[in-house]
Amino acid sequence: MTKIIHPIAGTLALLTILSFWLATALSELFADQGVVTAVKTAIPWGFVILVPALMAVGGSGFRLGRQRRGPLVAAKRRRMPVIAANGILILIPAAFYLSAKAQAGAFDTGFYTVQAVELIVGGVNIALLSMNMRDGLRLAGRSRHPARAC
Repeated sequence: MTKIIHPIAGTLALLTILSFWLATALSELFADQGVVTAVKTAIPWGFVILVPALMAVGGSGFRLGRQRRGPLVAAKRRRMPVIAANGILILIPAAFYLSAKAQAGAFDTGFYTVQAVELIVGGVNIALLSMNMRDGLRLAGRSRHPARAC
């Protein structure tokens, strides 16, 4: 069951984070403040999907990782604390801050500074999660470039 839950939860988490990032970037670049406010208000509600998905992928990954060794597993283990710290310490607080500022119509320097940090750190997390997915596919034998020395 863990081998089924892990890839599904991981894909859901990555797609959710990617949708937050794209909605933010596209609304900032091409839409008015009303759309930006709607996006910034909706993102914290998306945590209802994201947080359980991250918990499931983390728990199942920990369980699967106990049975495996090798450089790909080690790389995934090294990335996870960075991903978690970015999310807990930067991205979640930033999402709530930006939601409150947008709902108040306060599109000021503070808003755009935090928005820039959120986009940068979110991009880093998307890259790290994508690398973890790539390595997971290699470990599972579902990649064109299979894992070596596992």
